[in-house]
Amino acid sequence: MTRYHKDPDAIARLSAEEFRVTQENGTERPFTGVLDKNKATGLYVDIVSGEPLFTSMDKFDSGCGWPSFTKPVEDTHVQELHDTTHGMIRTEVRSTHGDTHLGHVFPDGPADQGGLRYCINSASMRFIALADLEAEGYGEYAHLFEGETS
Repeated sequence: MTRYHKDPDAIARLSAEEFRVTQENGTERPFTGVLDKNKATGLYVDIVSGEPLFTSMDKFDSGCGWPSFTKPVEDTHVQELHDTTHGMIRTEVRSTHGDTHLGHVFPDGPADQGGLRYCINSASMRFIALADLEAEGYGEYAHLFEGETS
């Protein structure tokens, strides 16, 4: 049994924009998300379920206007689904347990790191700084940041 689930209380606390993005498959405008330029060390989690999604170690500036990552922290926490909305063929990224719309993944990421670019909406994530991992219940992920500072 997983500790992560679609939390109705978390959904009730979402802003209108967070709800639109996460529950209605929306997309925030580029360069408007608070996490796009975040350079702090830490963990990005699903705003609805708390599932660990990405780390700052795998974040890069793709210049696209959304936080971009080369890979998820654990493949089991993300699903990739075929998406043909808006006249495009894309791969949607959703959290596994929260069923939260996160964004899309594209094959134009850094070649030396697998070639993927997970283009993720800031509105779908919460950032937990390295110094706060233990207190927030994510201490088991601290080893991923060995040698890093907040």
